[in-house]
Amino acid sequence: GDFLYRLWKPRTQGMVDLVLYLFFFFPGVIALIFSGWKYAARSWGYGEVSVNSPAGVPIFQFKAVIVAAGILLFIQGIAQVMRCIMCIREGYWRNAEDDVQETEELLMKQGVAKSDGS
Repeated sequence: GDFLYRLWKPRTQGMVDLVLYLFFFFPGVIALIFSGWKYAARSWGYGEVSVNSPAGVPIFQFKAVIVAAGILLFIQGIAQVMRCIMCIREGYWRNAEDDVQETEELLMKQGVAKSDGS
């Protein structure tokens, strides 16, 4: 995996990522949305409640979260595909904004800033 991927040119990385998104990510997310929709619709249809609670807590609303999560994943996938296309065209990965960087990178920056300020 990663030990080979990092040796490739960004354009090659973008092409591989694009193919993987189209053939693996999107079919899985679409399956999640459709099966989740059927699951949630059935639950909403009869107002499902928890059998593990004597109070009969309604749980049908929570099953709609499956569909919502699938839709959000699909939107994120579209953004990632656009990022791959931009990389293929331009030949480099664009840097992420400060608010969407990896946690490790942010912690490293904070650590460097603290050590510089001491």
